[in-house]
Amino acid sequence: MRRGAVARESTGLRTGRAARTGQYLALLAYLVFLAFPFVWLISTAFKPARELGSLHPTWIPENPTLGNFRQAFDEQPLLQAAGNSLVAAVSAALFAVVIATPMAYVMARHRGRLATAATGWVVVSQAFPFVLVIIPLFLILKNLHLINTLWGLILVYVVWSLPFALWMLAGYVRAVPAELEEAAAVDGAGRVRTLVSVVAPLLAPGIVATALFAFITAWNEFFFALVLLKTPEKQTLPVVLTHFLGAEGVADLGPLAAAAFLATLPSLVLFAFIQRRITGGMTAGAVKH
Repeated sequence: MRRGAVARESTGLRTGRAARTGQYLALLAYLVFLAFPFVWLISTAFKPARELGSLHPTWIPENPTLGNFRQAFDEQPLLQAAGNSLVAAVSAALFAVVIATPMAYVMARHRGRLATAATGWVVVSQAFPFVLVIIPLFLILKNLHLINTLWGLILVYVVWSLPFALWMLAGYVRAVPAELEEAAAVDGAGRVRTLVSVVAPLLAPGIVATALFAFITAWNEFFFALVLLKTPEKQTLPVVLTHFLGAEGVADLGPLAAAAFLATLPSLVLFAFIQRRITGGMTAGAVKH
């Protein structure tokens, strides 16, 4: 009996190790799959024209050069476009969080027609493709004199990211114990003070994550910016990247890769910087309260 139990335990351990090894291998394969485009983009950005036209491409540039970056900045106003993208993305993230936070609180804490309607709005809004809404959206912004303005684009980004931001924050609100709000009410705090002083600090990780989502969505968005912005001085970075394509659709590959690499850096750096704060904020909030 004892030998059989030991054998079963040993078999279970081997099975568990094999399962974990398989999970790690699957995760590694997925990471390689995700990293491949970015690694190839970096390699292309530093390759001279001779290597870009080679029939036998290599992973590592044999003669790395910064010429593609200089050419990209000489050919297109990348800094100006990056500034426009930054203004639009930061503004959209801030407005989306400010609007979505109290709405998410009401949606999570008060079950009723309003919460049901908000949930339905979230689902329906995400089902509409861009092409179906662009014409009425264009006409509305034209009547508001917001065509070819960053404020018009910011308004579109806020409205487009608001449903998902509301859904994300509502989940974080539900994770906050209702007993904390009841204790604040016993101490004489009103709804607004409870939301600001009790709920909001615990929602800090969720607010940061939601703002990050809204920022990245606006930073990478192309279609609305292409349709709504016509003046070159007001175009965002994703739109300017298309200018590296020739009249026949032939891409200036080196400068395009260099510019695209620079365009991806803010999102990567911001996520790497904030993801530690998200985890740290959750721990600090739990200890503090």
